[in-house]
Amino acid sequence: MAPPTLILVAGLPGTGKTHLSRLIADHVGNCEQVCLDQIKERLWDQVGFQGPQEKAAIDQRALKVFFQEVGAAMGRSRVVLSDYPFSSKQGPALAALCARHGFTPLTVRLVADLDVLYERQRLRDLNSSRHLGHILTSYRPGDQLTERQEADGLLTREELRRRCTTRGYGSFALGEVLEVDMSDFDAVDHPAILAWLDEHMRD
Repeated sequence: MAPPTLILVAGLPGTGKTHLSRLIADHVGNCEQVCLDQIKERLWDQVGFQGPQEKAAIDQRALKVFFQEVGAAMGRSRVVLSDYPFSSKQGPALAALCARHGFTPLTVRLVADLDVLYERQRLRDLNSSRHLGHILTSYRPGDQLTERQEADGLLTREELRRRCTTRGYGSFALGEVLEVDMSDFDAVDHPAILAWLDEHMRD
């Protein structure tokens, strides 16, 4: 039987982490997914936030819930999967959870050209499916925005570059690491990624 495994799809914003996670979940089969962004969105819709300080406080609350849910998932499943721009903020706690529950961590780290990422991020933020909490500095449950281009929390090219180069998104590592360049989605060898996971999840 394969050892219990925590699969982390990490890396820069806009690299396709959510899409890859879906492929991995379908390939692995019996795994449990825990998504920090979904926890944030759930809390935003419960309590909202007024200003950057309240938003940051909710983000910290979401992080605590995330660790709790990862630990609970480890108690129920042998494979736990999560995607996020992980950094040193999450690394030590995730390592401690793996040690406590006997899980082996694996990291698939996604990187890409920053100019490409800015264009992807912009398109994603302007899409109506994107939760408004990601692009506003104040949000009340039920808020709507007809012109998303007017959102006051949209990332500039400079801010995206600053985050990507200073927060450690592109260097996060927990356990064995596979780094994949996602600058061109059509050139990504998804079967090779799945094969790498299969190899490292064997006894």
